[in-house]
Amino acid sequence: MSHPKDIKITPDLVKSHGLKPDEYERFVKLLGREPSITELGICSAMWNEHCSYKSSKKWLKTMPTKGPKVIQGPGENAGVIDIGDGDAIVFKMESHNHPSFIEPYQGAATGVGGILRDVFTMGARPIAAMNALRFGEPSHPKTRHLVSGVVHGVGGYGNSFGVPTIGGEVNFHARYNGNILVNAMAVGLARADSIFYSKAKGVGLPVVYLGAKTGRDGIHGATMASAEFDDKAEEKRPTVQVGDPFTEKCLLEACLELMASGAVIAIQDMGAAGLTSSAVEMGAKGDLGIELDLDKVPCREEGMTAYEMMLSESQERMLMVLRPEQEKEAEAIFHKWGLDFAVVGKTTDTLRFIIKHEGEVKADLPIKQMGDEAPEYDRPWTAPKKLPVLKDVPAPADLAAAILKIVGSPDMCSRRWVWEQYDSLIQSNTAQIPGGDAGVVRIRDKKAIAVSTDVTPRYVEADPFEGGKQAVAECWRNLTAVGAEPIAITDNLNFGNPERPEIMGQFVFAIKGISEACIALDFPVVSGNVSLYNETNGQGILPTPAIGGIGVLKDVTRMATLALKSDGDAILLIGGHGSHLGQSTYLREVLGREEGAPPPVDLALEKRHGDFVRNLINSSQVTAVHDISDGGLGLAVIEMAMASGLGASLSALTHEQLFGEDQARYVVTCKSSDAVRLLTEATAAGVPMVKLGEVTADPVLKLANGPSIPVAQLRTAHEAWFPAYMAGEL
Repeated sequence: MSHPKDIKITPDLVKSHGLKPDEYERFVKLLGREPSITELGICSAMWNEHCSYKSSKKWLKTMPTKGPKVIQGPGENAGVIDIGDGDAIVFKMESHNHPSFIEPYQGAATGVGGILRDVFTMGARPIAAMNALRFGEPSHPKTRHLVSGVVHGVGGYGNSFGVPTIGGEVNFHARYNGNILVNAMAVGLARADSIFYSKAKGVGLPVVYLGAKTGRDGIHGATMASAEFDDKAEEKRPTVQVGDPFTEKCLLEACLELMASGAVIAIQDMGAAGLTSSAVEMGAKGDLGIELDLDKVPCREEGMTAYEMMLSESQERMLMVLRPEQEKEAEAIFHKWGLDFAVVGKTTDTLRFIIKHEGEVKADLPIKQMGDEAPEYDRPWTAPKKLPVLKDVPAPADLAAAILKIVGSPDMCSRRWVWEQYDSLIQSNTAQIPGGDAGVVRIRDKKAIAVSTDVTPRYVEADPFEGGKQAVAECWRNLTAVGAEPIAITDNLNFGNPERPEIMGQFVFAIKGISEACIALDFPVVSGNVSLYNETNGQGILPTPAIGGIGVLKDVTRMATLALKSDGDAILLIGGHGSHLGQSTYLREVLGREEGAPPPVDLALEKRHGDFVRNLINSSQVTAVHDISDGGLGLAVIEMAMASGLGASLSALTHEQLFGEDQARYVVTCKSSDAVRLLTEATAAGVPMVKLGEVTADPVLKLANGPSIPVAQLRTAHEAWFPAYMAGEL
């Protein structure tokens, strides 16, 4: 095969495509010749970290992915779980970190668009979105600009598309100064017997291009997402895609209408690496070859080369294998929605990936080796060092000042400024908006699902194994705290450079912790994403394995919320008093220290305590529920008071008991007449429970051995930081 118009392949060109010299040698040996520039581009896209999972695949295979309610685990566009009554929930979380750092609005917007496509490609209508965002320290000169752009991008796309954003996370830390994290999660509802997959079937069938036209935006986006940043990150702006949520909404409706017609054999979102990855993945999974004629690809720019078309990551596009007898029907559906529909190729029995353009063969590659047989590495790793458990952490000089500082700190203050820019009520099924333990969306009749995203990166940094366990356990607790039965998780594993053994060690031990927690809590992993090389000039992010969980409420009328309900209600602590201040919010915000081992996670206690709490909720024995996490018991009670306008009178508490972040704990309230019975039930179930105090009509936080702080003062501190910061007043 000759390529007279091709660019000469040089070592510098290979390096600029993200391939190591040994990987390029492997590619040349596979071909038996030098590649064309288009072939080099395809290989660089399919063999990069973002598409091949070459550094993580070995460890991902060790995770628990099966369960009685799992319809589809990892390996598809999204995971699928059975929630009964013929209904299925389709969900996944994915990163758009590098694009969002370079161009925050479009990076975040297309992150939302991409994850929505992953869900509706499976035949599900999106019903909820969430996001987990990590930014640099507030004082960094880029942070405010990045926060503004990302939040507007998430809201701009999700609101316009018409999906409610029902929760998420926002954190700040200096380790994200040069590499922010934007993790987007989408949840869809489908019929359990009508799930669509990406595996191509049949020979000689039409391969159809659907959606928007192809442009030059996003070329090398996947390769860029698989490399570290340096001081020239801004120069990568052309690799960022541009989104159009209104086109995506039309694409959703057209796809669901086409699916209902029975015309679809296989369908794949054009995400990272665009036309290349979608075609290769469909063919490789089905043990088929794919032949594409790029002259038929709808383009919005003149003179696009085969290389550009294959690597473009223009948004709102799909690839499909279609039943040929329904081609005209399918075309009519897409034209009705104002979208492109073009037969651009066919399936073959050759196991080759052949690209033709302007009468020439531009690429002829073995499809399996480009796809599911891409390189896989067993990177060297070193076990993380164990940090000592902190002892004798001093009490604050002024307890009231310490409480107010924590409540108003960047990581613990209200996220209202963020979530009020998201439409959390569109579709009219939202039963619990952002601000609680989990977002809740009604499905049908009384049934609802709960969704939460969680991870505490400083815990993972201090002890990746315990931190991985804790991320899963906290997600499980948040679902439990609204009364949902946790069913399954998706994950977004954000780490630094896997070629550094200490970073790979963090990844390995976090996976071990996540897996152990998922097994103990019957909470399998059904989908996910790995984002590596999150570094700038050698400075890695905090290891951030974000966990997105789904739970089911059989009766949404029994759903719990965290707001205190009535004067005189008893306040009860489940799980015992805290004492662990290592890696705590108190330690960082009040004492200015980040050190020590994080709180250990006893999974047997998590299960026992959570099951007990869920039973209390489902039997309507408690009036409010909140899990204890960042900030400890003190912050949990304060959040319950601020959500209600009532007060809380608490018994004597030490600073360890007030701020300790020990796990497997909840605060619940009940009618005062029920308290003794609940304490007896807890004892019988082997669950530690003590009465802390009572709810008061007087909106004040009263500590028996400390200050009384008006809830209005706490709320002012809690609500003030974010708006003031974004207005440039801090």
